[in-house]
Amino acid sequence: MRKVSLFIAMSLDGYIARSDGGVDWLSGQGDDENNDSYTEFIKNIDTILMGWNTYNQIISELSPKKWVYNDFTTYVITHRDVASSKKIRFKNVNPVDLIKRLKEKKGKDIWICGGANIVEQLVNENLIDGLVSKSEAYEKFLTNIHLYLSKLYNRYIPSIDWLIKRSYI
Repeated sequence: MRKVSLFIAMSLDGYIARSDGGVDWLSGQGDDENNDSYTEFIKNIDTILMGWNTYNQIISELSPKKWVYNDFTTYVITHRDVASSKKIRFKNVNPVDLIKRLKEKKGKDIWICGGANIVEQLVNENLIDGLVSKSEAYEKFLTNIHLYLSKLYNRYIPSIDWLIKRSYI
């Protein structure tokens, strides 16, 4: 069965976006050390799931001239009536139901690229198998993500690493 992972970048102060929702701070982080975790991660991915806001930030802020996920099939959860293409499929469906169907299909793993609402729904149904994150300050990251997950799940998380297995959550 395919695994579902959440891969995020986080600032040193523990945020994945600015207060206005902007993620333009992600661009320019292109040194080899920071890209290694992403490069390794996407080797096992062939499907991406994201919400409309994440999709819109990618096409308007991060990569307005080129769709950077052409090597993947991307599902965008939205209530908007948008025409799908072969590589980008706009769906007005419950993300939990979609992930359950995708997990049963043959293929590589599935990346949850963004959308707090989508992530919350999948976590509540225990459908996220792992969390991968990158941060410039490993120790600061571990502290922040540990505190965040402990608050999110309203209980103490006993251990954490770059990959948090579902059994910890």
